[in-house]
Amino acid sequence: MTSPAQTTATTSSPSPAEPLRLQVLAALAQHRIATTSQLRRMLRPEGTRQLMSRVLNKLRSDGFVDSTVLPDANRSRTNTWYLTPEGARLTRDLPVLRGRPPYPITSATAASLKTSHTLAVVRAHLAFAADARRLGHEHGPWDWTPEVSHSIGEGERVTADAVMYYTVTSPDHRQKLRAFIEVDRTTMSSERLAVKLIEYARLFHYEAQPVGRRRQAPVGPAWLRWYPVFPRVLFVLTGASRTRLENRISDLQAMVAQHPLVAGLAREVRLGAAVLEDLEQRGPAQDVWTPLAGGKPRPWTDL
Repeated sequence: MTSPAQTTATTSSPSPAEPLRLQVLAALAQHRIATTSQLRRMLRPEGTRQLMSRVLNKLRSDGFVDSTVLPDANRSRTNTWYLTPEGARLTRDLPVLRGRPPYPITSATAASLKTSHTLAVVRAHLAFAADARRLGHEHGPWDWTPEVSHSIGEGERVTADAVMYYTVTSPDHRQKLRAFIEVDRTTMSSERLAVKLIEYARLFHYEAQPVGRRRQAPVGPAWLRWYPVFPRVLFVLTGASRTRLENRISDLQAMVAQHPLVAGLAREVRLGAAVLEDLEQRGPAQDVWTPLAGGKPRPWTDL
């Protein structure tokens, strides 16, 4: 899992001057798995599918990437791409990934186990990236780090599907925002999903204890080692009917209302939930987010 200690990029998209083949390798190291279409939208949103296919096929012939076919008999053949062990080794020294331990998918078996969830996480990232381009904000491929893990004490950890870094820009100010992203495809029970809120509440309050006999003055919550303020917690739901997804959002709200530790988190941290298809069709900056502490739908920046 990715270490939270990292330097984030501040560009909304990669520079066209950088070799596209290296950007593709870095993107697969960062995001684990992606389709041809996703890589094009991520790295060359104004480019053609043929350009991306040409680069991917050359990387495959060189032994740096491989692909597997999406397990869906009802759709046309769609390749999902991942790094080979040789490709993973090649990305270790890429400057954009410096300080980020690799956690690649390097076999067809591993890819098949993670494809559906990983692609849904990439879909969420692309929705925010498209909004950033439209609004003139900053959020690119390196501002979305999957599978960030933090200790919450007692040998337990909370792992976010991604940590998002997003900069809102205007002529007179810049606002840096961060969010823990949880993507739910309705593959776990609603209760298990809501328990994630307890884990984030534990992270919010967790203070690491000194090791051995050395006594140190308290330095505050452990999360201050990585974040100047605690990130928002955003749940992105998909994979079921609108009614079922709305019920799951209601269960998240119930956890906020009923669990004292989570209620304390909600007083300090912005918590929201939205449907992935709404993010893709309308954009994350629209009134598609339900505040888990109550209230009318609003943009994620206004939770």
